[in-house]
Amino acid sequence: MCEAGYRCDVCGKDVETISQSDLYLRFVIGELDPEVLHTAAERHIRCNPVLAQFIDHPDFEPVSVSGPFDRLALDPAFVTARQELVSRGYARLVELERQRGEPDVTSYPLPEVLDRYR
Repeated sequence: MCEAGYRCDVCGKDVETISQSDLYLRFVIGELDPEVLHTAAERHIRCNPVLAQFIDHPDFEPVSVSGPFDRLALDPAFVTARQELVSRGYARLVELERQRGEPDVTSYPLPEVLDRYR
């Protein structure tokens, strides 16, 4: 399995880096329990546009969603909070990708998420 890489369950292509990983983004922001990290399905962040639309980062091309889950149709306070959290989570993935070596996966989440796990 590891030699085959992690395949996106939406498009079927490899999720090649951690900064492309919806699985790790959800883990970093506290929406995926660490106990299921190794069994949960993987996908590209862009293959989950409902989440991706909240990323505001210079390394990420914006994503838009049409329909009832378009962030423009949601409560502005929710959108602001969600954009802040998801953007910080994406920035954390970029940081992890740029680090040398393999940091312990338990150190990946944002500080407030780590506090909840303790």
